Amino acid sequence: MKTILVKDKKEASKIAAEIICKEINKKRDLVLGLATGKTMIPVYKEITKLSKRQKIDFREVKTFNLDEYLGLNEKDKESFRTFMNKNLFGKINIQEKNISFLDGKNKGIKKECKDYENKIKKLGGIDLQILGIGKNGHIAFNEPESSFSSVTRKVKLTDQTRKDDSIFFKDKKTPEYALTVGLKTIMNSKKIMLIALGKEKTEIVKRFFQTKITKKVPATILKKHKDFTFIIDKEAYKGMK
Repeated sequence: MKTILVKDKKEASKIAAEIICKEINKKRDLVLGLATGKTMIPVYKEITKLSKRQKIDFREVKTFNLDEYLGLNEKDKESFRTFMNKNLFGKINIQEKNISFLDGKNKGIKKECKDYENKIKKLGGIDLQILGIGKNGHIAFNEPESSFSSVTRKVKLTDQTRKDDSIFFKDKKTPEYALTVGLKTIMNSKKIMLIALGKEKTEIVKRFFQTKITKKVPATILKKHKDFTFIIDKEAYKGMK
């Protein structure tokens, strides 16, 4: 595990963007796993800036987003597809055919999840997976007690996660269920980058470093990955002092 400690959110986002763009420059058809949430907004902003400045070509890049709320798809303004279009896809030259999402409105849930797994495998797996970490240690929507051998599936969200995500729903009720790639799927990625920013992540960062690998803190499984980078700003790292 490689830990990169930086002074603030802006520096962390710049470093993350630089790593991502460097991987794209090395492999034009990079298979990139993407996350959503507040942590990713400044990261995607920096990728957009860097891509314009360095003329990063996304035309051959393939992307897979980690998850989607059950009952939502690209037509819903609260969907992760809408989030990605607003914060990244609408600002770079990626091709629509190379963007993959779980469809939360597909009634054939098991087939939707199986097809997603197979699509990732067909491309040779994820080259670089980007992750944020929830306050309870979840990565993607793999909540505490998720199996380390889990693959893409339907999951029930915890009250903590739904409360944290309520900022994206305003007048609507946050969904109780979601579709998510599993911990095994994530661990099969060739490279993994985890990002934790701000004081609201202080406690979970402390738990991550002080806890052995346990299903109670799903992100701890990342410690076993052979090419794992954890980017943390000083606010999030304060609990370690």
